[in-house]
Amino acid sequence: TGYYGDGLNAIIVFAACFLPDSSRTDYNYVMENLFLYVISTLELMVAEDYMIVYLNGATPRRRMPGLGWMKKCYQMIDRRLRKNLKSFIIVHPSWFIRTILAVTRPFISSKFSSKIQYVNTLAELNEMIPMEYVHIPDSIVK
Repeated sequence: TGYYGDGLNAIIVFAACFLPDSSRTDYNYVMENLFLYVISTLELMVAEDYMIVYLNGATPRRRMPGLGWMKKCYQMIDRRLRKNLKSFIIVHPSWFIRTILAVTRPFISSKFSSKIQYVNTLAELNEMIPMEYVHIPDSIVK
């Protein structure tokens, strides 16, 4: 997490490789609480515009959040947070992620869909945002 521009624009970095394994017996409980933590953090951090960088690299399928969880997240984020989101950048998108987003596109707003950007390399990400504010885990860099 960091800020760019005049200091009020947040960059939220979300590394999927650190998500819990879906085989955990308490997986739904952990994901529910993780979501509540993320939302409360966003509400505290976001003063104005913000972007989310979703790091998909080095993430096995069993650690990727399910479609139901992502839909619930989208529905529970209040209007202000959805409106202030300037871009949702997916780094190293897998075939699975691209397919899920293609299938769900008719069910999410066109405004939100237009904010989704795919980035294939960290060099490409560096061209889009100030990387000095973004911590990339070593496992993703490799």
